[in-house]
Amino acid sequence: MLIMAIFWVTEALPINVTALLPVFMFPAVGVMSAGDVGSVFFNSTTLMFIGGMTVAVAIEEWQIHKRIALKTLLTVGARPVWLMLGLMLTAWFLSIWISNTATTAMMLPIVTAILNELKGNKTYKKHESPESNQVELLLVKKADENGHIDFNEQADVEIHVSADDGNGHNKENGVIQVIDDDDDGEEADESWSRMSKALSLCIAYSANIGGTASMTGSTPNLVLKGQLEMVYGKLGKESPVTFGGWLLFGIPTTFVIVILSWLWLQAYFLRCRGWSGCCVKKDNVNESLVRQILKEQYKKLGSFSFGQIAVMFHLVAIALLWITRDMGGSSGWSGLFKDKFIKDSVPAIFVGCLLFIFPSQLPGSQIDSNRESKFPMLKPLLTWKVFNAKMPWGIVFLLGGGFSMAKAAQVSGLSAWIGNQLSELTHLEPWFLNLVLCFIVAAVTEVTSNTATTSLMLPILADLSITIGIEPVYLMFSTAVASSFAFMLPVATPPNAVVFSYGFIKVIDMVKAGAMLNIIAVLVLVASNEFLGKLIFGNM
Repeated sequence: MLIMAIFWVTEALPINVTALLPVFMFPAVGVMSAGDVGSVFFNSTTLMFIGGMTVAVAIEEWQIHKRIALKTLLTVGARPVWLMLGLMLTAWFLSIWISNTATTAMMLPIVTAILNELKGNKTYKKHESPESNQVELLLVKKADENGHIDFNEQADVEIHVSADDGNGHNKENGVIQVIDDDDDGEEADESWSRMSKALSLCIAYSANIGGTASMTGSTPNLVLKGQLEMVYGKLGKESPVTFGGWLLFGIPTTFVIVILSWLWLQAYFLRCRGWSGCCVKKDNVNESLVRQILKEQYKKLGSFSFGQIAVMFHLVAIALLWITRDMGGSSGWSGLFKDKFIKDSVPAIFVGCLLFIFPSQLPGSQIDSNRESKFPMLKPLLTWKVFNAKMPWGIVFLLGGGFSMAKAAQVSGLSAWIGNQLSELTHLEPWFLNLVLCFIVAAVTEVTSNTATTSLMLPILADLSITIGIEPVYLMFSTAVASSFAFMLPVATPPNAVVFSYGFIKVIDMVKAGAMLNIIAVLVLVASNEFLGKLIFGNM
C-alpha cells in the first residue's frame, strides 16, 4: 500500500499502471492468491462502469449533450449572470450521466466562441474621455440585408461616435464615422477578463459537482460502491446504497451546491449587485450577438434524427432500470429473479449491448443503391471502433487496483489494525469527525488522484466506523463524495486541467475562487449527510 501510495502521489509510474501492481505483488508476498486478486480486480462494479460508458459514448457520438447545452443556454438568456447559471446547470446535469471531463471538453468551445466574438471580434464597448468629450468606441460585425451576422466573415467595422444628441442618437459633427479595423489583439478590459474567468471556471466546478450526484458520475463513486459491497458482504448485509438512493441524495445536495457556487462566482468575478442580472454594465455585452452565436451553433445541429431519439430512449431505459432494480425490500424488478443474482451491472451491460444492435435509422429510410438486397446493412447506434476510441480503459485498471488493495487490507488485517489505532477518536461527535475527514480528503485530492485517495482511505474508514460503533456507510459515503470537491488547482481534476489549458485563467484565480468553494461544498455535503443521508440510507 505504501508503494502504491507513493507511486500514485509522485506519478513515478502512470497511475493506471500503478493500479496493476497488486496483480503480482499480493500473490508474491502471500497476501492473496492470483485467482482472488483477479476476481476482485474485475467485478460487477467494473462491468457497471463499462455498461454506463457505452451509453455515455453514444450520447457524445450523437452530440445529444451539445444539443441539450445549447438549448439550455438559449432558454436562460444572454446576460452574463444568467448565461453562467445556464452553463452551470447544463454541466451539472450532463455530468450526472456522462464523464465530467467530456462535459467540460464539449462546453468550453461554446463558451470560447462567445468570448471570442465578444472580444476578439470586437463586440465590447470601450469608453474613453479625450479632453471634455465623452467618446465611445463601438466595434461590431457587419450584418447582411436581413440583419443576420456571418460569423465566418472576418471584416469588422469600428464606429466612432461622440456625445448623445438628446434623442439617444450619438453623432460626431452630425456624421457617424465608419472605419475598417481588423486588429484583434486589443487587450481585454477588466469586465471581459472577469467574465471569461467566471464562465470558464463555472463549467469545471459544476462538472465536478455534478459527477457526485449519481453512482456512475465519477470514478470514486464506483470505488465506494465496490468497497461498500465488500464491507457489508463481510457483515452479512446488503449495501444500503443503490443507484436510485444515490440519486435521491445526490441531486438535491449537488443542486444546492451548484446554486451556492453560482452566487459565489458571480459575486467574486462579476461583482453582482443583485438579482437583476446587471453584474457588468448592461451595454458592455451585446446580448443579441450572444444569442445569435448560440442560435447559429444550434442550427448547425439540424433537427432531431432517429438515431438521437433512439440513444435518448436507451439513456432513459438504463436510468429507469437502475432506479427501479431495488426500491427497498422486494419491491424492485430484481425480485422477479433469483435472490441476489441481479446487480446494477446486469441492466448496464444489457442496454450497452443493445446500442451495438439497435439501428441508427429506420429500415427503408435510406436505400443503398450499390446493394441489391432487400435488407441492406444498417449502421448501429454505436460501433466498436467508436467505443474503443473513446472508452477510458485506464479507469478499469484504476478501479481494479483500488478494489484489490481494499480487499488485501481486509484480508491481512491492516485496515482493522489502523482502525483500532484510531479508536481514540470515539470521543468526537460523529458529525464533527465526518466534517474533519471530508476537509482532509478534499485537501489531499487537490494534489493527488481522487480515485487513488478514495481507494486508500475507504478500507481504513470502514474498520474505523466498526470500531467506534457507527455504520460504515456514514463515513465512507461522504468522504468518497468529498474527494471530488477539488476546485483549487489545475492538477486536481481533469475538468480543472481542461479549463486551465484554454488560457483564460491563472492558477491564483482558481486557488482564490476554489478555496471558498471547497468550504461551501463540504459543509453542504456533511449537513445533507446528517439529515437526508440518514433518511435515505437508513440509520447511520
